[in-house]
Amino acid sequence: MSEPILQMVGIGKTFGPVRALSDVTMTVMPAEIHAICGENGAGKSTLMNVLSGLYPHGSYTGEILYQGSEAKFKSLRDSEADGIVIIHQELGLSPYLSIGENIFLGNERARGGVIDWGTTMGEAAALMQRVGLRENPSTRVVDIGVGKQQLVEIAKALAKDVKLLILDEPTAALNDDDSAHLLGLMRALRDEGVTQIIISHKLNEIMEIADAITIIRDGSVVETIPNDGAEGVNEQRIIRSMVGRPLDNRFPPRDPHLGEELLRIEDWTVHHPEDTHRVVVDSASLSVRAGEVVGIAGLMGAGRTELAMSLFGHQYGSRISGRVFKSGQEIATDSVPKAIANGIAYVSEDRKKYGVNLIAEIRHNVTSAALQKVSGHGVINKGDEDHVAHDYRTKLRIRSASVQQAVKNLSGGNQQKVVLSKWMFTDPDVLILDEPTRGIDVGAKYEIYQIINELAASGKAVIVISSELPELLGVCDRIYTLSEGRITGQLARGEATQESLMELMTMEAPRA
Repeated sequence: MSEPILQMVGIGKTFGPVRALSDVTMTVMPAEIHAICGENGAGKSTLMNVLSGLYPHGSYTGEILYQGSEAKFKSLRDSEADGIVIIHQELGLSPYLSIGENIFLGNERARGGVIDWGTTMGEAAALMQRVGLRENPSTRVVDIGVGKQQLVEIAKALAKDVKLLILDEPTAALNDDDSAHLLGLMRALRDEGVTQIIISHKLNEIMEIADAITIIRDGSVVETIPNDGAEGVNEQRIIRSMVGRPLDNRFPPRDPHLGEELLRIEDWTVHHPEDTHRVVVDSASLSVRAGEVVGIAGLMGAGRTELAMSLFGHQYGSRISGRVFKSGQEIATDSVPKAIANGIAYVSEDRKKYGVNLIAEIRHNVTSAALQKVSGHGVINKGDEDHVAHDYRTKLRIRSASVQQAVKNLSGGNQQKVVLSKWMFTDPDVLILDEPTRGIDVGAKYEIYQIINELAASGKAVIVISSELPELLGVCDRIYTLSEGRITGQLARGEATQESLMELMTMEAPRA
């Protein structure tokens, strides 16, 4: 039997009084795909940041044995020099540089201090072919999709002669086709001898691709199990180890009590913000009643987010037309303040870019969309702000040391709860949730679903946009389908299936 390529022994890491890792020990064998699973805040990313040198030797306890010798990495550059490369969930690409420039950024192909562009683009093209990326190396990164950007990151790692590749939530923002391509590439790299560690909340993908699975809970290893079919590994066992209890039902029970129609959108049309002749949302009409949870399903590029952002203050698009009715009265939503004043709130799919101020404290984030409620004569009342933040921290079970904690130090699930708190504090009648559980674990998802149920039970109208069809089927009363910017159908909860939704999502959109 071959020797391990990596052993992390007794790793401990603290941040002030908070212990993030406690005596973590794990072993990774050469040319295997090793998955790390755990709830948000369990310590998965912290452990990988220790391994990669982002948290340098001396800032943690325990030891790292890599290729048979103790590793004492002081920086990312040190670990990369030894063939360890980490790809974070937030990709580290420069959007306005070309693919070729990004692949060799910090690892330039130069002669005499001058970049050799012929070699750069030639080697970039070879690496792109290896990962299945068929773009021109001169194409700017901003002009390709997220799935292709992930491939650029992997090509960038291969350019550094990677031996151990760490991927943190690599498919969180990808559609099914891009995810399948990336998983196929991971298998190919394994066959070439590249060892990989993957952190993911998508347990179906873990079951499909991982050779071994290490489960972390509250900063400690619960168990490491081989995924060879011999130990009865399944998603329920992983969940039980992650959360410390069985989660027999992924979705909390719901008994809807529907009221009158609260929101209606008629003939909503949106054009692309730059190519103003291109229609992105085409004559869409939908409605949602008080106490109802309505889903919007569609493939990547169908126009789901564009519909939501254009409705909420015209944040996206040009030449927007159509009518919006609230409780039967036509309203204006052509600016964010108008949308908020009319009782509409929108939780973005990109919480770190649009949802929260990461460097600000929880209390400042919670009140930021309705400062007038905690201020007088232009001055914020700190006592009122603290009271509101404490209330939502308790109500939404936000796990933090205090409301003075910076949001950047919270797990993804708790950051999402802060975003929800912010918009709930505006007291909206209609709440639009765009990918509300993206990148968070099954335990945190369940808590988000409970919040959705509570909002609906209080008489709110909730619209949920999600790429996960089981999620829509589990939380929604009705589901609309979008294809090429047009609504192709709607199904009640009792008649909707993944197959029937997919059929409507992929049908050619009817044109006027």
